[in-house]
Amino acid sequence: MRVNVTKGPLAGVRIVELASIGPGPHAGMMLADLGADVVRVQRPGDGSAVGPMRAQLRGRTIVQANFKDPDEIAAVRELIDKADVVIEGYRPGVVERLGLGPDECRERNPRLIYGRMTGWGQDGPRADRAGHDINYIGLTGALNGIGRKGERPLPPINLLGDYGGGSVFLVLGIITALYERERSGQGQVVDAAMVDGVLTLAHSIWTLHQGGVWSDERGTNLLDTGMAWYDTYRTADGKHLAVGAFEPQFYAELLRVLELDPESLPHQMDPAGQDVLRKVFTEKFASRSQDEWAALFDGVDACVTPIRTWTEAAQDEHLRARGSLIEVGGMLQPAPAPRFSRTPPPTPAPAPAELTPIGEIWV
Repeated sequence: MRVNVTKGPLAGVRIVELASIGPGPHAGMMLADLGADVVRVQRPGDGSAVGPMRAQLRGRTIVQANFKDPDEIAAVRELIDKADVVIEGYRPGVVERLGLGPDECRERNPRLIYGRMTGWGQDGPRADRAGHDINYIGLTGALNGIGRKGERPLPPINLLGDYGGGSVFLVLGIITALYERERSGQGQVVDAAMVDGVLTLAHSIWTLHQGGVWSDERGTNLLDTGMAWYDTYRTADGKHLAVGAFEPQFYAELLRVLELDPESLPHQMDPAGQDVLRKVFTEKFASRSQDEWAALFDGVDACVTPIRTWTEAAQDEHLRARGSLIEVGGMLQPAPAPRFSRTPPPTPAPAPAELTPIGEIWV
């Protein structure tokens, strides 16, 4: 079934997504969510998006091509001739060997934006090596900074490398290149590497580290559980709260609700007093249930909120009020983001059940 995209800020932008895994299809989803006409080209028997992960193919048209067949490669090349953007997420050199590399495609279509998504980047000594999110964030220093003092680094699922430093930066690069093309009339290649994206996300931490106020030792700094007022706490019912009372006025409200006298406690910013504060906070929060604490902190600027499970988040009143989660094809999914006042994108169509013949695209 052919998906007709007519709304959203990227309406009219044609994108060819060469099927890959992780950040590639996630970037394709975000671009489709914003109104782009995204055609995913996948190989026969493609298993990169099966089961529940197929939901990430929402809003697309899907075609099939055998990359070992010269005639089908030629058909993909002709499709790219009509496109504004290509997304590929293979190791460096793979698409060149297929005859679908950026030089060949841009020679035929000089306005083409060619987005390349990798972990290590298109050059450097690791460029042709395998890796996953955990490896990319490990090499950049980010993973070393996540976890508690004296314990092993704790991988933050695969949100930081694959998506935060990966697909989001690929989308940023593509949209920026499209904007520049309006002035120059020329396309270009976007080299989106997860290691680069993660480093950019961590800019403030790098700045603090270079300034001598952020230690290499995890769990000892301002925002990595080194401070008792920026941490998680267990409640009486075995659930948890997120506490982020950084600013003095928020910290004062935290102590007020907890019925703690600031004069009897170490100063908020005293590194030597954090173990004392953490012990006091731990005992206090363990005295009531999560719901009881949520009620006490409701409407209070202390930056204390319940930590929801995935199941509970679906019922959260704030997320429900904003419509942050929507049903697409019978499955609850995050709604398109960000939001636009004048050109809001439509509710995404579910991943198509059938393939579309490649010859019927953009005829």
